[in-house]
Amino acid sequence: MPRQTSRRPERDDLTGEHALTDIGQLILLVLFAGAWIADTFFLRITTGLNALIPLWVRVPIGAVLLALAAYLGTSSYRIIFGTTRDKPHVVRTGVFSKVRHPMYLSEILSYLGLLLFSLSAIAAGVWLVAIAFLTYVSGTEERRLLARFGDDYARYMREVGMWIPRPRRR
Repeated sequence: MPRQTSRRPERDDLTGEHALTDIGQLILLVLFAGAWIADTFFLRITTGLNALIPLWVRVPIGAVLLALAAYLGTSSYRIIFGTTRDKPHVVRTGVFSKVRHPMYLSEILSYLGLLLFSLSAIAAGVWLVAIAFLTYVSGTEERRLLARFGDDYARYMREVGMWIPRPRRR
């Protein structure tokens, strides 16, 4: 039996994620949370921008981003892990019809939503590192998907944006 590199069970209908995805996401979550909490509530070293953008502007936008992140995360998780596909194929339904990596995008938007509550430059730096990391692991995963699904996945890449939805062509 192959050794598992993820907390999720092996399934033939899944292509797999980068071996460092789970531990990388956990490390970045701890770093972001630690930086954001420390700078927002205790140190207040890099939160000077809070004075420029009022809380009444930042909080609603942050809340909308957190709600969108929750929707993307739960929807994509249900689509991928809630159903076993008899024949593996490129998933193009639901949120996967809008962006190729909605789970990772939900992580990015969660951090951004929290950043808007308190504009911590230290936490923003961690957020940028998280974006770079997620871009790297998603690129690795896309190479695996291209190897497995070929032209079908290449077409999906042309039609659906990685992080930002593309306008529909007629």
